[in-house]
Amino acid sequence: MCLAIPMQIIDIDGFNARCEAKGVERDVSLFMLQGQTLERGDFVMVHVGYAIQRVTPAEARSTWELLDQVLAAEQGEEAAGAEPAAAG
Repeated sequence: MCLAIPMQIIDIDGFNARCEAKGVERDVSLFMLQGQTLERGDFVMVHVGYAIQRVTPAEARSTWELLDQVLAAEQGEEAAGAEPAAAG
């Protein structure tokens, strides 16, 4: 699955930023958002290492809530598939 995830900017150096989400830090290119003024603390959607859109903190939070639900559902399906069939 390839998707964009919200991350918070913790440091900016030119068109590069250090971003964090759920305790994980990544270097992210800001090149695609060069027409926008971005600051430390802003949230951006990141796809394959590129910030592609600025989002509000509420949008970032709601996106993570949805992603957590999808992950929980996938893990539930995997666990259900791993259980041995009941003898009948």
